[in-house]
Order: sequence, then structure tokens, then C-alpha cells
Amino acid sequence: MAQQTDIRAGGASSRPTAHDTSVLDNAVWAALDGPHAHLSERVGRAARYPDDVYAFAALADPRDPAAWADLHTLVGPATTVRIKPVETVPEGWDIVGGGVGVQLVDTALRAEHAPEAIRLGPDDVPEILDLVARTHPGPFLKRTIALGTYLGIRDQGRLIALAGERLRPPGWTEISAVCTDPAYRGRGLATRLVRAVAAGIRERGDTPFLHAAADNANAIRLYESIGFTLRRRSPILLVRSPGTSHQGAVL
Repeated sequence: MAQQTDIRAGGASSRPTAHDTSVLDNAVWAALDGPHAHLSERVGRAARYPDDVYAFAALADPRDPAAWADLHTLVGPATTVRIKPVETVPEGWDIVGGGVGVQLVDTALRAEHAPEAIRLGPDDVPEILDLVARTHPGPFLKRTIALGTYLGIRDQGRLIALAGERLRPPGWTEISAVCTDPAYRGRGLATRLVRAVAAGIRERGDTPFLHAAADNANAIRLYESIGFTLRRRSPILLVRSPGTSHQGAVL
């Protein structure tokens, strides 16, 4: 069962006008139906990101059987797909894995640019993938960088820390892929990059938010200490569509 605390971002005059948090209840759909519509693969009331951008699908209303039928048409038979926030699936669909995530929203973050941070682009993706593979901040794929701005910090040319933008529901932008090379931890690099990414988000009028695994106590503690507030806990499911297929691909 999803647990939610109603939080309205507000406070200091340097912060943007508060945005309605209700779109965050179904953030993947809100992004695919809004600012990320150009990336959306969609059939009716179901949509997904390309599988090399962000391996999630979404439904306009997870309680609507027609939306599940649209998702089946979109992904095909016997296909495994990640989806949130969904707690139950219709008959014929199977839950084959999953976990619990938390959502935090910016309520008191001090956003500021970091002079040492550089904007990363497609040419940097091999280094990003290497850093992500060693630090496990969450999924980052070959074209995830298309989702928004990614900033990094280098030491003697080597990428040692990273943070960027992922989901963009209307009025909000998710900060994601926050990670630091293990040899450079304890220097505040991740915090500086989160603040820097947030500064860019605020400048275009959005409010930052982020997700973390519910059992990642260290990350949650860090985010709360710098001005994020826990808003919601909800399941993340890995589900398989009805039917038979020779591939059974994970999307």
C-alpha cells in the first residue's frame, strides 16, 4: 500500500512557487504524458520510455482495465516490464519481482551552482556507465542522458562524481544518478552536484524531487539532511504480460 504525506513545497522567496504534488503520485505517466512526450512510446492510456532510455512503463490509471489492455498491446505478450506505482495486476498478468521505493521532495534545499561541475553529453556516456556500474545509484542506460541535464566532476580528467535529471512531470524535475567514485567519498561531491542540478531545475521554474530505494537508509538520511522531505513510499513491480513469446524481453 502506498503511503503518502501531503507536502506543498514552499518557504523562502528564493524558491519557486509551490507546485501541486498530486502529479507525483504517478510521476512516470505524468512525465510521458507531458514534458517527455517526445520520448514516449504510447498506446492509448499506456506508455513507456524506449528501453535504452529508462526501463519503465506507466498507466494513466493503474485501476483501469483498459489501460492494462493498452499496455499489453504496447509491450506484446509474455514481456516483462517495470512499472510504478502499481500494487495489484489484472488476471493473466504475473508479478515476477519488485521492491519498494521512496519519493522525497525539495522543501528546504539550498540550490547553488558548482563551478567545478561540467555538463556531460553523449560522448561522456561510456565513462558514466562505468561509474554507474561501480557505484549502483540506479539505472542509467545508453540514452538516459537524453532525459535532461547531467553534471559531473572530474579529477585529472577522470569522471569521479555524477548527478542529473530524469523524470519531468509538469512543474517538477527528478534528480537522479547521484553517485561518487568510492575513492572520493566523504568530500561532499554528491551534495554539491545535487545542489547544482537543483539550481538549474529551479531556474526554469520547476521544483526538484527524487526517488530512492526504501532500504537505502544512508541515501535517504543524506537527502533529508540537505532539505528534502519524505513524501511517499510505494511499490515498484516487475510484471509479465499475458501470452506466450519466444523472447520474453525485459523492458
